[in-house]
Amino acid sequence: MTDAVGKIPYRMAFAGGWIDQPFVSAVNPEPSGSMVVVSLIPECRFMDRCGMATSSRKVAANIWNGTIPEGDYGELVRELYNEENKNLPEPSGSQDMVGLIYPGVSRLDFSIDHESGYFPVHVESNTDPEVAAWIERNISMVPVAQRPAGYNPLEIKNLDPELVRSLGQSGRDCFDAIVKMDSKALGASMNSCMDSWEKILPGTVIHHTLTVDLKEVMRHYQERYDGAMYSGCGGGYLYVVSEKDVPGGFRVKVRL
Repeated sequence: MTDAVGKIPYRMAFAGGWIDQPFVSAVNPEPSGSMVVVSLIPECRFMDRCGMATSSRKVAANIWNGTIPEGDYGELVRELYNEENKNLPEPSGSQDMVGLIYPGVSRLDFSIDHESGYFPVHVESNTDPEVAAWIERNISMVPVAQRPAGYNPLEIKNLDPELVRSLGQSGRDCFDAIVKMDSKALGASMNSCMDSWEKILPGTVIHHTLTVDLKEVMRHYQERYDGAMYSGCGGGYLYVVSEKDVPGGFRVKVRL
């Protein structure tokens, strides 16, 4: 399939997302908050505007001639970040770049005291084939909806320190659950993350431009499976934690 979609990986972002944004980590009362990314083998073409780092992937393919080069992962992250965000008034978070470049599943720890919160103070990666196979067996992706034109999730911000603390903790809990291969704990961390998203940035799930009831769709899966969360703000794909096949869902392959 790489002949059609290219060799640059995709990435999944699990619990803790948004902690990589300095305006969020700046109010975190903990020393650092965490989020989780998983690098994927490009076995299909994921939709744009769905939280799968497709914009970063296009930039990477352009500057590196379609293949991630050999080299220090951290330096490659910076090179890609700087290329994508040059001249942008509101730079993206670096979790997209980390998820594309670091293999396996990674926990990214962000602190406003480290490089103003733009890059992780620490990356903890796991490339255990058994853990990767467990993720492949226990995560289904259900297509829901692309982010619509004119969508802005940042119109309302409730930057309460305790909510941000909970957000960063959901990322730590998520990584621990994956390494322990505990589906109940993984689902709980995802549900907790979505609860934090809705309270901190309500526009992530409720917005006047959205035509899908994201809360109702998500609730349906959370009530029937171990847990569920969206691939990005405004919808995208729904990650559902279940070893059983999920109607309408498909599985992915972790890049090691």
